[in-house]
Amino acid sequence: MTQRRDYLAANAGKRAPMPGFVLLVRDRADGDPGMRIGITVSKKVGNAVIRNRMKRRFRELARALLPVEGIVGADHVLIGRQSGIERDFAALKADLAKALAKVKR
Repeated sequence: MTQRRDYLAANAGKRAPMPGFVLLVRDRADGDPGMRIGITVSKKVGNAVIRNRMKRRFRELARALLPVEGIVGADHVLIGRQSGIERDFAALKADLAKALAKVKR
C-alpha cells in the first residue's frame, strides 16, 4: 500500500494490538482476491536505522505468514511499537500468527 487514504481506511477495520506491533485488517470488498500489506513505524520509535530495521523485519514476517494465514481480499497494516525493537523474530512471528487468528474470528 502506498497511498495515505488506504492506511486511513484500514484504521476503520479490525485491530489486534500485540506487544511489538498493532495489526489492522480491513476487507476491501472490491472483489479483488489479492492481499495488500502496509507497514508504518513512527519517529517516536527511534531513529532511521531502527525504523528501517523494524520495517525489514515486518516485511519478512509478512512474506512468511500472510500467504498462509492472511485474509484474502483484505488490507493488512502493521504499525511498529517501541517494544518491537528488542523482541526476537520468533516472538514477533508467533504474535503475528496470534493476531491474524484473532482478526479472523
